[in-house]
Amino acid sequence: MVISATNATGVLGGTFDPIHTGHLRLAWEAKSRLDLDFVRLVPCHLPTHRESPDTTAKHRLTMAELSCIGVPGFEVDNWEITRNEPSYSISTLQHVREQIGDDAPLVFIMGMDAFNQFSSWHEWQTILQIAHLWVAHRPGNKLPEDDTTEHQLLQQLQTEADALKGCPSGKIHVHETTALDISATKLRQQIAEGITPRFLLPDAVWAYIQQNKLYGYRNDNRSND
Repeated sequence: MVISATNATGVLGGTFDPIHTGHLRLAWEAKSRLDLDFVRLVPCHLPTHRESPDTTAKHRLTMAELSCIGVPGFEVDNWEITRNEPSYSISTLQHVREQIGDDAPLVFIMGMDAFNQFSSWHEWQTILQIAHLWVAHRPGNKLPEDDTTEHQLLQQLQTEADALKGCPSGKIHVHETTALDISATKLRQQIAEGITPRFLLPDAVWAYIQQNKLYGYRNDNRSND
Protein backbone atom coordinates (compact mmCIF):
# COMPACT_ATOMS: atom_id res chain seq x y z
CA MET A 1 0.00 0.00 0.00
CA VAL A 2 1.40 3.40 -1.01
CA ILE A 3 1.30 6.01 1.71
CA SER A 4 0.34 9.61 1.10
CA ALA A 5 3.05 11.56 -0.71
CA THR A 6 2.33 14.74 1.24
CA ASN A 7 5.65 16.48 1.78
CA ALA A 8 7.44 13.92 -0.39
CA THR A 9 10.67 15.73 -1.15
CA GLY A 10 13.63 15.30 -3.44
CA VAL A 11 17.02 16.85 -2.70
CA LEU A 12 19.62 17.69 -5.34
CA GLY A 13 22.85 19.22 -4.12
CA GLY A 14 25.81 20.60 -6.01
CA THR A 15 28.11 23.54 -6.43
CA PHE A 16 25.87 24.74 -9.29
CA ASP A 17 28.74 26.72 -10.82
CA PRO A 18 26.67 27.48 -12.85
CA ILE A 19 23.40 25.59 -12.54
CA HIS A 20 22.38 24.27 -15.96
CA THR A 21 19.77 22.32 -17.88
CA GLY A 22 21.32 18.98 -16.96
CA HIS A 23 20.78 19.66 -13.25
CA LEU A 24 17.23 20.85 -13.79
CA ARG A 25 16.23 18.00 -16.09
CA LEU A 26 17.54 15.46 -13.57
CA ALA A 27 15.52 17.09 -10.79
CA TRP A 28 12.41 17.31 -12.98
CA GLU A 29 12.54 13.65 -14.00
CA ALA A 30 12.71 12.58 -10.35
CA LYS A 31 9.88 14.91 -9.39
CA SER A 32 7.56 13.88 -12.20
CA ARG A 33 8.26 10.14 -12.02
CA LEU A 34 7.75 9.97 -8.25
CA ASP A 35 5.08 12.66 -8.06
CA LEU A 36 7.15 14.50 -5.45
CA ASP A 37 5.64 17.55 -3.83
CA PHE A 38 8.93 19.43 -3.82
CA VAL A 39 12.47 19.23 -5.09
CA ARG A 40 15.01 21.25 -3.15
CA LEU A 41 18.11 22.49 -4.92
CA VAL A 42 20.85 22.86 -2.33
CA PRO A 43 23.90 24.89 -3.41
CA CYS A 44 27.02 23.61 -1.70
CA HIS A 45 29.15 26.05 0.31
CA LEU A 46 32.34 24.15 1.18
CA PRO A 47 32.40 20.90 -0.84
CA THR A 48 34.13 17.88 0.66
CA HIS A 49 34.86 15.93 -2.55
CA ARG A 50 36.21 18.69 -4.79
CA GLU A 51 37.90 22.07 -4.72
CA SER A 52 35.84 25.05 -3.59
CA PRO A 53 34.30 26.96 -6.51
CA ASP A 54 35.77 30.30 -7.55
CA THR A 55 32.32 31.85 -7.94
CA THR A 56 30.94 33.28 -4.72
CA ALA A 57 28.22 31.50 -2.80
CA LYS A 58 25.95 34.53 -3.29
CA HIS A 59 26.19 34.33 -7.09
CA ARG A 60 25.65 30.56 -7.15
CA LEU A 61 22.67 30.84 -4.81
CA THR A 62 21.10 33.60 -6.90
CA MET A 63 21.53 31.61 -10.12
CA ALA A 64 19.86 28.61 -8.50
CA GLU A 65 16.96 30.79 -7.37
CA LEU A 66 16.58 32.24 -10.86
CA SER A 67 16.46 28.75 -12.34
CA CYS A 68 13.43 27.84 -10.20
CA ILE A 69 11.25 30.76 -11.23
CA GLY A 70 8.06 29.44 -12.81
CA VAL A 71 8.85 25.77 -12.08
CA PRO A 72 6.14 24.30 -9.82
CA GLY A 73 7.54 22.49 -6.79
CA PHE A 74 11.13 23.60 -7.31
CA GLU A 75 12.70 25.54 -4.46
CA VAL A 76 16.16 26.52 -3.29
CA ASP A 77 17.45 25.73 0.20
CA ASN A 78 20.26 28.04 1.35
CA TRP A 79 21.04 25.96 4.44
CA GLU A 80 24.52 24.84 3.34
CA ILE A 81 25.39 28.31 2.05
CA THR A 82 24.68 29.90 5.43
CA ARG A 83 26.84 27.44 7.40
CA ASN A 84 30.57 28.11 7.56
CA GLU A 85 31.57 24.45 7.65
CA PRO A 86 32.01 21.55 5.21
CA SER A 87 28.86 20.60 3.32
CA TYR A 88 28.22 16.98 4.25
CA SER A 89 25.17 15.45 2.58
CA ILE A 90 24.15 13.67 5.78
CA SER A 91 23.79 17.00 7.61
CA THR A 92 21.67 18.46 4.83
CA LEU A 93 19.41 15.43 4.66
CA GLN A 94 18.94 15.43 8.43
CA HIS A 95 17.99 19.11 8.18
CA VAL A 96 15.37 18.34 5.51
CA ARG A 97 14.07 15.28 7.37
CA GLU A 98 13.44 17.38 10.47
CA GLN A 99 11.35 19.76 8.38
CA ILE A 100 9.23 17.26 6.44
CA GLY A 101 8.65 14.76 9.24
CA ASP A 102 9.53 11.12 9.80
CA ASP A 103 6.95 9.55 7.48
CA ALA A 104 7.33 11.49 4.23
CA PRO A 105 9.47 9.96 1.48
CA LEU A 106 12.82 11.75 1.20
CA VAL A 107 14.71 11.15 -2.04
CA PHE A 108 18.37 12.05 -2.48
CA ILE A 109 19.05 12.64 -6.19
CA MET A 110 22.52 11.88 -7.57
CA GLY A 111 24.33 10.73 -10.68
CA MET A 112 25.92 7.32 -11.17
CA ASP A 113 29.38 8.87 -10.99
CA ALA A 114 28.62 10.09 -7.47
CA PHE A 115 27.01 6.79 -6.46
CA ASN A 116 30.16 4.92 -7.48
CA GLN A 117 31.94 6.76 -4.64
CA PHE A 118 29.05 6.55 -2.18
CA SER A 119 30.71 4.25 0.36
CA SER A 120 33.48 6.83 0.82
CA TRP A 121 31.00 9.50 1.91
CA HIS A 122 30.71 10.74 5.47
CA GLU A 123 28.16 8.59 7.36
CA TRP A 124 26.86 7.00 4.17
CA GLN A 125 25.04 4.26 6.08
CA THR A 126 23.02 6.88 7.94
CA ILE A 127 22.04 8.52 4.66
CA LEU A 128 20.19 5.34 3.70
CA GLN A 129 18.45 5.31 7.07
CA ILE A 130 16.84 8.69 6.44
CA ALA A 131 16.51 8.86 2.64
CA HIS A 132 16.13 6.91 -0.58
CA LEU A 133 18.66 7.23 -3.41
CA TRP A 134 17.55 8.14 -6.92
CA VAL A 135 20.57 7.37 -9.10
CA ALA A 136 20.61 8.79 -12.61
CA HIS A 137 22.29 6.50 -15.13
CA ARG A 138 23.21 7.93 -18.52
CA PRO A 139 24.53 5.97 -21.51
CA GLY A 140 28.26 5.54 -21.02
CA ASN A 141 28.15 5.79 -17.23
CA LYS A 142 30.22 3.14 -15.48
CA LEU A 143 28.23 0.79 -13.25
CA PRO A 144 29.70 -0.30 -9.90
CA GLU A 145 32.24 -3.12 -10.07
CA ASP A 146 31.11 -6.50 -8.72
CA ASP A 147 33.43 -6.41 -5.71
CA THR A 148 32.37 -2.96 -4.48
CA THR A 149 30.10 -1.91 -1.65
CA GLU A 150 28.02 0.02 -4.17
CA HIS A 151 27.35 -3.14 -6.18
CA GLN A 152 26.25 -4.93 -3.01
CA LEU A 153 23.93 -2.05 -2.16
CA LEU A 154 22.26 -2.32 -5.56
CA GLN A 155 21.86 -6.07 -5.10
CA GLN A 156 20.19 -5.56 -1.73
CA LEU A 157 18.23 -2.32 -2.07
CA GLN A 158 17.55 -1.60 -5.74
CA THR A 159 13.86 -1.43 -6.58
CA GLU A 160 11.30 0.04 -8.95
CA ALA A 161 10.61 3.76 -8.74
CA ASP A 162 7.11 3.33 -7.32
CA ALA A 163 8.51 1.57 -4.24
CA LEU A 164 10.20 4.79 -3.16
CA LYS A 165 6.79 6.33 -2.57
CA GLY A 166 5.72 3.58 -0.21
CA CYS A 167 8.17 4.22 2.64
CA PRO A 168 10.30 7.10 3.95
CA SER A 169 13.81 5.80 3.20
CA GLY A 170 16.19 2.94 2.56
CA LYS A 171 15.70 2.04 -1.11
CA ILE A 172 17.67 2.72 -4.29
CA HIS A 173 16.29 3.28 -7.77
CA VAL A 174 18.51 3.53 -10.85
CA HIS A 175 16.83 5.76 -13.41
CA GLU A 176 17.76 5.73 -17.10
CA THR A 177 17.87 9.48 -17.51
CA THR A 178 17.77 11.73 -20.55
CA ALA A 179 21.24 11.92 -22.06
CA LEU A 180 22.31 15.56 -21.84
CA ASP A 181 26.05 16.02 -22.22
CA ILE A 182 26.28 19.28 -20.29
CA SER A 183 28.84 20.06 -17.63
CA ALA A 184 29.46 23.19 -15.60
CA THR A 185 33.17 22.93 -16.39
CA LYS A 186 32.51 23.00 -20.14
CA LEU A 187 30.06 25.88 -19.74
CA ARG A 188 32.64 27.96 -17.87
CA GLN A 189 35.17 27.25 -20.61
CA GLN A 190 32.71 28.16 -23.36
CA ILE A 191 31.80 31.46 -21.74
CA ALA A 192 35.45 32.36 -21.23
CA GLU A 193 36.12 31.54 -24.90
CA GLY A 194 33.23 33.69 -26.09
CA ILE A 195 30.92 30.81 -27.06
CA THR A 196 27.28 31.27 -26.11
CA PRO A 197 25.84 28.74 -23.62
CA ARG A 198 22.28 29.67 -24.54
CA PHE A 199 19.79 26.78 -24.26
CA LEU A 200 22.26 24.90 -22.04
CA LEU A 201 21.12 26.86 -19.00
CA PRO A 202 18.04 28.96 -18.22
CA ASP A 203 17.81 32.34 -19.95
CA ALA A 204 17.57 34.11 -16.58
CA VAL A 205 20.81 32.47 -15.45
CA TRP A 206 22.58 33.42 -18.67
CA ALA A 207 21.39 37.02 -18.31
CA TYR A 208 22.70 37.09 -14.73
CA ILE A 209 26.09 35.77 -15.85
CA GLN A 210 26.32 38.50 -18.47
CA GLN A 211 25.17 41.21 -16.08
CA ASN A 212 27.75 40.23 -13.47
CA LYS A 213 30.50 39.27 -15.95
CA LEU A 214 30.99 35.84 -14.44
CA TYR A 215 33.25 33.11 -15.86
CA GLY A 216 35.30 35.53 -17.93
CA TYR A 217 32.33 36.91 -19.85
CA ARG A 218 33.05 40.10 -21.79
CA ASN A 219 30.64 42.36 -23.64
CA ASP A 220 32.74 42.18 -26.80
CA ASN A 221 32.90 38.41 -27.14
CA ARG A 222 30.88 36.01 -29.27
CA SER A 223 28.74 34.84 -26.36
CA ASN A 224 26.85 38.14 -26.33
CA ASP A 225 23.68 36.74 -27.89
